[in-house]
Formats: sequence, structure tokens, C-alpha cells
Amino acid sequence: MPAPPTVKRVGMFGGAFDPPHWAHCELAKTALDQLALDVLHILPTGHAWHKTRVLSSPEHRMAMCRLAFSDLERVRLDDREIHRQGPSYTADTLHELRGEYPGAELFLVLGADQLLAFRSWVRWQEVLDLATLAVANRATNIGADARLDQASETDLSSVDLPFKRLSMPLKNISASAVRARVSQPKSREAALEVLVPEAVASYISQHSLYQTPT
Repeated sequence: MPAPPTVKRVGMFGGAFDPPHWAHCELAKTALDQLALDVLHILPTGHAWHKTRVLSSPEHRMAMCRLAFSDLERVRLDDREIHRQGPSYTADTLHELRGEYPGAELFLVLGADQLLAFRSWVRWQEVLDLATLAVANRATNIGADARLDQASETDLSSVDLPFKRLSMPLKNISASAVRARVSQPKSREAALEVLVPEAVASYISQHSLYQTPT
């Protein structure tokens, strides 16, 4: 069915979401507000061509996304990429969204780290033709050892690509940091809720995810 004519601004926010964390939640909220989106599609990656690490099952990642983003209006949890055969490419999803929302303006929501690697994407020129890049900055260090209070932003001044900057507080959190925290001894897991929503932390514990460092 074609989209209602009132849908004029559509966002796409893809990622492994393994697991979804507070920075993902804040970026989704920021994109909805600052881009005045009518709908934001959250798309867990299927076959991630650019990742060497084996991802958690699609069922776990979809369930955690449902918990993480459930309180945001105008969000649509979209499972098309996890059901797609073969590698999952952003250009293909944007082509599909363009067909589903005729005449709507498309936005691709990214973090600074993804923007810096953007020219390595498959068919990145097509992505630029299809959507406006909407980018939120990230701290220079978002690894497992990152301090949550650091204020040093990634330098995007040399990026020779058109993009719209999203303004949001730095969230020095990464999925790798969450996985590292979970794999540590129990005495050091207590503060997992500072990295992920409480419901996601409970899900991780209930299903014994990320017990082995990755």
C-alpha cells in the first residue's frame, strides 16, 4: 500500500544494534526532532558485509531494539534487512523506501564514525543521490576503555561530503564497550544500565548474551 500523502520526511537508521545502547536511543530521538521526521525506520543489519565479527541472532537484536526504542513515537522497527538474502546494502533499502514513500524526502541517520568510512560503502554514490546524510558527532574514543565524560569530538572538518549535522550531547558509548562490560566479572557489571536502557540490560542478562569477549 502506498504511504499516506502526509508522510513527507522519512528517516533510515540502520546498524547492527548488538546491542542497542543509549547513544542509539539519543540519536534516534534527535533525528526525529531536528529533522522533523514523519517516520524513522530502525533497521537491524542482516548480513553485514563490512563486519568480521559474527553478530548475535536477528531475533535477539530485534527484541532488544523493540525494548530500546519502544517509547519513541514515529519509530518503525523494520526487519527487512535481516530477511534479505545475501549482503545487506543501504542503497537497496533506500531504493525500497523511495518506492514506499513516493515524493518523500529521505534522510540517512549516521554517527560520525560511519561518515568517516562512508566512501568505503558499496554504492555510496547511490546513497548520496537517494538521501540526505544526517550526522551526529561522536567522541574521539568510544571503545571499551572510553570515559563516559570525555568532551573531545571527532574532527569532521576534512570530510568532503554533503551532510546535515545533528546537534546532540556526546555519548561516549559503543556496542563493543557494552559487550566488554558484560564479559567482565560480575562485580563490574553493576553499572550496565549507564550504557543501555534497563530493559535491554535485563534482556542481556536473561539470555546470557555477550558472555565471551568479542
